[in-house]
Amino acid sequence: MDNLIKVLITSVVCSLLLPAQSMPVSYANQPADQVKTLSADEIQGLLNGEGMGMARTAELNHYPGPRHVLDLASQLQLSEVQRTKAQAIYDRMHHEAVRLGMAILYKEEELDNTFKKDKLDSNKLKTLVMGIAQLRGELRLVHLLAHLEMKRVLSRGQIEKYDELRGYGTHGPIDKHHHRENH
Repeated sequence: MDNLIKVLITSVVCSLLLPAQSMPVSYANQPADQVKTLSADEIQGLLNGEGMGMARTAELNHYPGPRHVLDLASQLQLSEVQRTKAQAIYDRMHHEAVRLGMAILYKEEELDNTFKKDKLDSNKLKTLVMGIAQLRGELRLVHLLAHLEMKRVLSRGQIEKYDELRGYGTHGPIDKHHHRENH
């Protein structure tokens, strides 16, 4: 029970820390057929396997994302081998992200339906919320692992160019031991 209380308090505190303009004033305009626990953008992001900021720490610490690497392939002067590896990393990540996104949507719908049916107790709530949290953690890990893997494919110069093209500048040294120099 203490963990449930901690989870609920953390959720409330985090929601209070969000900028006021991002907090909905009312949920009255949300479509009736939409999963009520998520916004339309969140639903689309989960269905499309999007990163939704989950790998921000990787991006800002010189670990490029495979989708963006592929988008910037020409500017980064990727070799054919690098392009093939980037595509494979992206495909694996995307496939798993879509799978997990669907699982999250299913669990969110289950949470919504449980509230709708008024058949909720603290144990059921804890099980549902912790299950969703587990899936979200797995989804974040999938995105972060893809960034870790992507860094190993690029040269130091390509990573620096990537950071420049993405507008990150240089926020510290790029660890030469986590990627290959020659391709």
